[in-house]
Amino acid sequence: MTTADRLTDALYGIGWSTVKRLPEPAAARLGRTIADLAWKRRGKGVQRLESNYARVVPDATPERLAELSRAGMRSYLRYWMESFRLPAWSPERIKAGVEIKDAHHLTDGLAAGRGVILALPHLANWDLAGAWVTTDLKIPFTTVAERLKPESLYDRFVAYREGLGMEVLPHSGGSAFGTLARRLRDGGLVCLVADRDLSASGVEVEFFGATARMPAGPALLAQQTGALLLPVTLWYDDSPVMRGRIHGPVAVPGTGTRAEQASVMTQALADVFATGIAEHPEDWHMLQRLWLGDLDPAKGNP
Repeated sequence: MTTADRLTDALYGIGWSTVKRLPEPAAARLGRTIADLAWKRRGKGVQRLESNYARVVPDATPERLAELSRAGMRSYLRYWMESFRLPAWSPERIKAGVEIKDAHHLTDGLAAGRGVILALPHLANWDLAGAWVTTDLKIPFTTVAERLKPESLYDRFVAYREGLGMEVLPHSGGSAFGTLARRLRDGGLVCLVADRDLSASGVEVEFFGATARMPAGPALLAQQTGALLLPVTLWYDDSPVMRGRIHGPVAVPGTGTRAEQASVMTQALADVFATGIAEHPEDWHMLQRLWLGDLDPAKGNP
């Protein structure tokens, strides 16, 4: 393990061990302070966040983009402060901190014996939403986590999410898809963050007027298992409560090849994601390149 890896692991360890002991108002203030400092430094992550917002809000002035990126960093640090504190939250605190509309799409699907896939973008706090599912709805689920470096950091994230009641599978290794399919055929729940995929297997979609690539996994799982595919959007407001909506199911097209069907379904997911992001852009925590035109200038930009 390199010195940088050890430092990264130690910082996350301090977060989980220290921040959760702070009074909640103090943790919120700390998050805003860190966010503002990072925003003022205008590192690569902040610049990328701002350029992504420029695609979401194309008519925004430079002043408006600066406001959005500052709000976006505050939202991002709110996610981290909440995540560091989640292991110490009581079931009552989790329930009080989340309000999800149209959860009947999820509960009715599971009650009918069908597997359900919840697909969501990097909006607000997806870990808190997962904790709400396992704690308030008392529904266990399976998810996938990207292998992080160092390995000890990945192990921390797995232990953290398993502590919230999630079954966590590694993204790499090739076995995750089969396990997810088995869980769905057994009538279980799978939750996947699905707004960014840079692999060769990703599906190209139109997203805010330009081409991006999103994972085909949610659509392919729905095709193969008959599970419901439900988009989810989340957002913060000025209260301590995170809000969200479980949208109606994305249908499997009646015609076309499997690849063509997956493309149509993934585009439908992207359209729902875009609506939620446009309504609450500051809560979309996308500090990486997403659009193909940003990854490869030769592909062009609109």
